[in-house]
Amino acid sequence: MIEAAAGVLDVDGAGRHVKPNHGGPSHAGTCRENAMSELPMGEHSAGDLADGAQASSVQPGGERLVEPPADGQQRAAAGQSTARALRALVIGYGSPIRGDDALGPLVADRLEALFASDTALAEGVEVQARHILTAELVDDLARAERVIFIDAAADLVPGEIRCRRLAPDTATLSTMAHFHDPRELLAWCEALYKRAPETWLVSAGGAEWGYANYSLSAIAKRAVEPMIAEIRRLIGPLR
Repeated sequence: MIEAAAGVLDVDGAGRHVKPNHGGPSHAGTCRENAMSELPMGEHSAGDLADGAQASSVQPGGERLVEPPADGQQRAAAGQSTARALRALVIGYGSPIRGDDALGPLVADRLEALFASDTALAEGVEVQARHILTAELVDDLARAERVIFIDAAADLVPGEIRCRRLAPDTATLSTMAHFHDPRELLAWCEALYKRAPETWLVSAGGAEWGYANYSLSAIAKRAVEPMIAEIRRLIGPLR
């Protein structure tokens, strides 16, 4: 749980919010510029969720996905059985060249470095940094008990953090095969594998969206450590 020093959590059914501390760094510390610049480049994703994205009350829309033939389901199940099961999958996505939109992949890179130094903490956890969310991620979602997406948001006060539960939603189906909404990926996972993992989206409000290479605004940098704390809370301890 993020301490009051970093903000106030508001559980109102629309998600957990951490109000930004505009007066200075959070209790977890300010993300130093040189530390951010030294983060390794990963594969990253663009953009925020579409306007009006819903929280935990979101239910699948009336539209239904067409289910694959039985042999396709069998192949999908066989592929899932040979892959390593995960207790948690963390996916940070955003554009690395659009200012604060790089927040998702940068937080994912920080988490990956953290887990690399603590094998006990990392057990059963996989972290990915992506530019965009593609359909191939559905196979990874099917392996996980819990999935945590990380993204920057344009609809939040800069520096504010929001944590909300996601549900499969066919109403978010995209006509663009190269980019998908997280809830759309969950809908495909449910259709193909007859299950969808418990899923959360941890977002932070961005302030600057101009062209930059892995460069965050000062307020977005202060959101990094509280986001990491919230993600670690969601991953939880080993059972």
